[in-house]
Amino acid sequence: MVIVGVIGICVVLAVLAFFIPRLSRHPERGTQRTLGAGARAGGKAPGPLGRLFSKPFHSSSRAVGRSGSAGRRVRGRMPF
Repeated sequence: MVIVGVIGICVVLAVLAFFIPRLSRHPERGTQRTLGAGARAGGKAPGPLGRLFSKPFHSSSRAVGRSGSAGRRVRGRMPF
């Protein structure tokens, strides 16, 4: 269920970044801040469990950043 949510957020951010590039940065940063809080909370687990629990949040945050930047990059390459 979480994977579907992250994919949905990535799609929304990519579309938002394509149509409104300047206004897409605030939702992107807010999403990354939320995922960073989850990563920090998961990282407080002892030992290797901390890395295991925080890794999905790190990779989700990276995916959110890539989808936003991809939308802005595609918009920049458009001829109009």
